[in-house]
Amino acid sequence: MRHTAQFIGFIGMVYTPFEAPFTPCVEIGWRLAAESWGHGLATEGAQAVLQFGFDELKLPEIVALTVPANRRSRRVMEKLDMTCNAADDFEHPRLPPGHPLRTHVLYRVRAAQCSG
Repeated sequence: MRHTAQFIGFIGMVYTPFEAPFTPCVEIGWRLAAESWGHGLATEGAQAVLQFGFDELKLPEIVALTVPANRRSRRVMEKLDMTCNAADDFEHPRLPPGHPLRTHVLYRVRAAQCSG
């Protein structure tokens, strides 16, 4: 996969577009085609994005968020040395009360934690 020109998804950063206790902030995220999962591509790409965010943009912190059941994304976040604190769990304001995906977990990483 690394040796082809096939589009497999994206990895990038965005200003979080809603109000929450942890905003304003910059969020890292990824969406890869299922056939690309399990090859380390999300982690590899996200490491480069974090490095750019900290080294070039001089961001003090970058966050990532997902639903608790998304173990694959959570594992990537952990491989990136992002930390999760249950006190930061939140109800996503863009999903209605009672929606099964409304509860989210928040992961954080500070520039000082990333040694590139």
